[in-house]
Amino acid sequence: MKLTDMVKVLDTELDISAFVSADASLNGLQVGASAGKTVRKVAVAVDAALATFEAAAAWGADILIVHHGLFWGRPLAITGTHYERIKLLLEKDMALYACHLPLDAHPVLGNNACIARALGLMAVVPFGIYKGIPIGFKGVLPSSLTAQEIAGALGYGPDSGLRILPYGPEKINSIGIISGGGADDVQYAIDQGLDAFLTGEPLHQVHHDCRENKVTMICGGHYATETLGVQAVGQYLSVRHGCEVRFIDIPTGL
Repeated sequence: MKLTDMVKVLDTELDISAFVSADASLNGLQVGASAGKTVRKVAVAVDAALATFEAAAAWGADILIVHHGLFWGRPLAITGTHYERIKLLLEKDMALYACHLPLDAHPVLGNNACIARALGLMAVVPFGIYKGIPIGFKGVLPSSLTAQEIAGALGYGPDSGLRILPYGPEKINSIGIISGGGADDVQYAIDQGLDAFLTGEPLHQVHHDCRENKVTMICGGHYATETLGVQAVGQYLSVRHGCEVRFIDIPTGL
C-alpha cells in the first residue's frame, strides 16, 4: 500500500479534519517519507519518543503511528533531542503519523471505545465534551465490580501508575471513561450520577469533588489507558489492508 493511500485511509477513518480547531496536536502525517514509499510494515505506539523510533526502525517499520506526536501547536526548532528524533526518521525513511483526540473519540478504534469493550459495557453512549466534541463513553457493567476488579480486568496495577479514589459505592455498576489526562472530566460523572469514572492520571484538585459527591475515580495510568487505540488501528490496517503490524510497548509507569 502506498504511503499516500494509507494517509488518506487513516485521515478519513479517524475523521482527522473534525478535530482541527479542538486539538493542539498536529494530527495526521507529521513526518513524510520518500516519494512513492510503499508501506508493508506498520509500527504502532503511544509516544513519539526516540526509544520508540529506534525500536520501530530496528524492526524495519515503514511507518510509525502514534497517539502522542511531535508537534503540539507551536513552532519547534529542530535542535537537541527533537533533531535526533527527526534525524532517525529521515535516515530510516520511516514516516510518522500522529492521532491524538481523534483516537480518543473514535467509536470503534478509539482508546475509550476499546476500554468500554474490554469491560463488556452495555448501553454505551458518548460521554464527556471537549470543545464541543464528545471524547469518551459511558455505560453499565454486565455485573457489579469493585474498583480493583475493574482495574484488574484492564491490566492496571502499581506498575502502570494505578491510583484509586474509592469514594463511590463498593460495587460499581455505571462508569464513564475518558483516557489519559481526563481527571477534570470527573465532573461529567458527578453530574450524570455515575458510580465511577475511569481515566489515566489523577489531579489533586478533584480529590474532594470525588469524596464529597461519592464517586470513585480509577486512574489506570496515562500510558496504560492509551495503548488500546493504536493497537486497534494496527489491527484495522492488518485486516483491511494486509499490513504487517507490531505494537512498540514502552511503558512509562505514569
